[in-house]
Amino acid sequence: MTGMSVRPYWELRFDAYGDVDLRQRDRLLEQAAQQDLTDLVVFAHGWNNTRTMATRLYDRFFAPFPELLGEAGPARLGYVGVVWPSMRFADESLAGSTPEPAPGAPPGLDAGTPRPGLDAETHRALDTVFPGRRQIVARLAELLAERPERPAALDEFGVLVRGLVRVHGELGAAGDTADADEDEDEDEDGVPAMFGADVTEVCERFAAALTEARGKTDAEDRAFPDSGLGGLWDGAHELLRQGTYYVMKRRAGAVGREGLGPVLGALAAVRPAPRLHLVGHSFGGRLVSYALTGLPEGATVASATLLQGAFSHYAFAERLPHAAGRGGALRSAAHRVRGPVVSCHSHHDTALGLLYPVASRVSGDDASPLPGDTRWGAIGYHGVQAVEGCPRLDLAEALDGPFPAEGCVSVDVSEVVRHGVPPVGAHSDICHAELARVVLRAGRIGAR
Repeated sequence: MTGMSVRPYWELRFDAYGDVDLRQRDRLLEQAAQQDLTDLVVFAHGWNNTRTMATRLYDRFFAPFPELLGEAGPARLGYVGVVWPSMRFADESLAGSTPEPAPGAPPGLDAGTPRPGLDAETHRALDTVFPGRRQIVARLAELLAERPERPAALDEFGVLVRGLVRVHGELGAAGDTADADEDEDEDEDGVPAMFGADVTEVCERFAAALTEARGKTDAEDRAFPDSGLGGLWDGAHELLRQGTYYVMKRRAGAVGREGLGPVLGALAAVRPAPRLHLVGHSFGGRLVSYALTGLPEGATVASATLLQGAFSHYAFAERLPHAAGRGGALRSAAHRVRGPVVSCHSHHDTALGLLYPVASRVSGDDASPLPGDTRWGAIGYHGVQAVEGCPRLDLAEALDGPFPAEGCVSVDVSEVVRHGVPPVGAHSDICHAELARVVLRAGRIGAR
């Protein structure tokens, strides 16, 4: 592909059902065999609105690889960028960059400050991600712009969000499927509690988390005086965001299991077969993890690196601390990786550190038999939890010390994954040479 910082590079596009572009798949299989590659790095993005955004991320992340490998290195490395239909809000920084302020925004407010209404970019993205539901999106945008001082309006907003993601009946958008025990942050029916709980309570919790995440100032209060409902419309905006994340989470699992897994199996059958290394950011971490469950019998990959993974930190646990009779949804997946499964995590990631657990707790039942319960934590914030023998490394240890040869590994990358604006913080600040080195060390690629 022209314009990429590395070669050879291939793109693999998937639809919401997990169906791959067959021409791209066949081209990859044919050319990977012809080029006699030793290693192939397969990267899945998290939230992005367009193919251009996804390829820009891959270009930036892969850029340090050639220099890190060195011209004399023994590896012959190829690169694959997975493109799948996902969604981001315009106020979220992308790969560590700061989003531009919305047109017409009051002066003196940074890009992370919530604003009335739904910006045009996010509105268009919602129309694309939820085809056939333009009227619902339009009404949601209208309510967010008006912020009515009527509790009934907030109730209407909650009903519309449920209709948008279709939690009663078809779950999410086309191609999204649900397994009742797929994650630990859902109720017994597989539907997040935030869609069944009282909408006012849900919005109160989200509003409080947003205030904490952005460190609300008096200047912001003066610029956007709260309505009679207080800051609940800020919480309503976050409920809409979390609704789209729910759909993206489901979709990531389906694309990984039904789409990428079989393609990886076909690559493993190429002769000579390259060693496969999976990399996933945010929901892309979930996607590549579920791809392990979609591998054909006997197929494996060489390594997996999860960058700020947006799924449960108990996903790989054999037994859950709060439910000893159950295991994590991916408890068997790590066995499909011959090398390590690395979780890179950062405490500067407010999307995972604050908003993720709030979205999981809004059922109103916070009771737990565990002191300091972190039942609802994300793997990209806490690292791997409840997996026996999982080493916890800081970044210096991961880059310069002995790297574990197999099993789950947690690497605290807060030293470099630290920049970003509220509400998501450093969640997308992943384009660093240090993280590229982690991928190479995890996969034992080349001489470094």
